[in-house]
Amino acid sequence: MAKNLRAKIPASDTLIVRDVNEDIMKRFVAEAQETAQSNGAGANEGQVEIAQNAREVAEKSIVMVTSLPESQHVIDVFHSILKHGPLPPLEQERLFIDASTIDPVTSKDIANAIHTTQTGRFVDAPVSGGVVGARAGTLSFMFGASSQSGELLERIRGVLALMGKKAWHLGEPGAGVSGKLANNYILALNNIATAEAMNLGVRWGLEPKALAEMINSSTGRCWPSEVNNPVPGVVETAPASRGYEGGFGVSLMHKDLRLALAAAEQSNTPLALGAQAREVYKAVEEEHRGKDFSVVYKWLQEKSQ
Repeated sequence: MAKNLRAKIPASDTLIVRDVNEDIMKRFVAEAQETAQSNGAGANEGQVEIAQNAREVAEKSIVMVTSLPESQHVIDVFHSILKHGPLPPLEQERLFIDASTIDPVTSKDIANAIHTTQTGRFVDAPVSGGVVGARAGTLSFMFGASSQSGELLERIRGVLALMGKKAWHLGEPGAGVSGKLANNYILALNNIATAEAMNLGVRWGLEPKALAEMINSSTGRCWPSEVNNPVPGVVETAPASRGYEGGFGVSLMHKDLRLALAAAEQSNTPLALGAQAREVYKAVEEEHRGKDFSVVYKWLQEKSQ
């Protein structure tokens, strides 16, 4: 996402980055400098600056994009920004775009804190598309922001277009994360169903690629079967074909499912399969932590032995 931002914002603008991983930041800066030089950029073009903390990023930025694993991380970052008082004034209102997938209540609370202190405009904009989409700049964003200003919405879409190809405005603050959790609830179940169906077919003696091709031309077609097929070798670009490395971690899927179930409970919404699916991801995470969530297939194979 940061690479796409650096490539698509004006060359005269500075991209300011902060991450808990110091090595990643230094490597990113070095790669950005190399890219700028190879493109013939001037001395003050294509710059990337490392900030010491989130507050510094906010102080120096017109737009700040955050992408963090859990609700508490987002709370900590925005608390560190707000606790030191007002930020330096700008001619244009600051945008705080949070691409994290967190619970709607926390997201709304942070939005309220940003807005009531007149620090800027908070937008919850979780992403879909995974590592592949992030690299290709083809992510899909679902965002929540006040619909009172069409100019604001277009400004948000303009920023998100630097990192993705689609951006849906789903409603007021909190609507983005609500939509993302609904989407990932479907994804979580489809992934288990695909893994179970492929395992079933293989144990019946069906050739995996032929089975997948049939499913993807029929009513069973879904993203886990077509793009992220869990059987090694069926889709060469899928994590399953490289030892389930990369992709969308099983821990993150377990987290998103937990958030969806909690939000459903708060709204008194029944989810017939949610609790069972969470038990599956909990067990898979314990045995295959760090792997792509399609490793559910491998877990099923191991249970079948």
